Amino acid sequence: MANYQIRTINRDDFDAIMRLENEIFGGDGEPVLGPYYVRLVCEFYGDSCFVAMDRGEAVGYLLSFIRDRQAYCTTLAVKASHRGSLVVHRLVREFTRAIVNRVDLCWFTVKEDNEAARALHASLGAQDVEVRRDFYGPGDERIVSCIDREGFEKLRSKYERMGLITRRGEEAA
Repeated sequence: MANYQIRTINRDDFDAIMRLENEIFGGDGEPVLGPYYVRLVCEFYGDSCFVAMDRGEAVGYLLSFIRDRQAYCTTLAVKASHRGSLVVHRLVREFTRAIVNRVDLCWFTVKEDNEAARALHASLGAQDVEVRRDFYGPGDERIVSCIDREGFEKLRSKYERMGLITRRGEEAA
């Protein structure tokens, strides 16, 4: 049985996240995040980025950053060997707990054919806003979706039932 540990990332996670990025996305022939971006989030945005560990090995990560009262969830990746496990749920749970009271908007971008990510965003309450052409380069189309404060509050009880956030009143207990 897996013993997953989810924690915020720090500068020492840079190499592990780059390895995962190259394995998960590069292995599928997809473009990978540049080392400059990964270094920036490891150094400066660790409070809203998470790594999943399984017996000391990094097996997944969620990268985001917060500007003003808006979160930008840029990447969620899990090794093929750990897909279908609790890793995604636990990463999303820690991310949601970290941002739900800090932001009024949370943005996602996703390829149209990434049905798993689109379903995850929808389950969190994200609404499609637009399609952006040439997002990461010529020919790259991304759906931009967003959860706003009203959406967070409307789904608060669902988030609580799913264990994504602590029930009101339990924070102090």
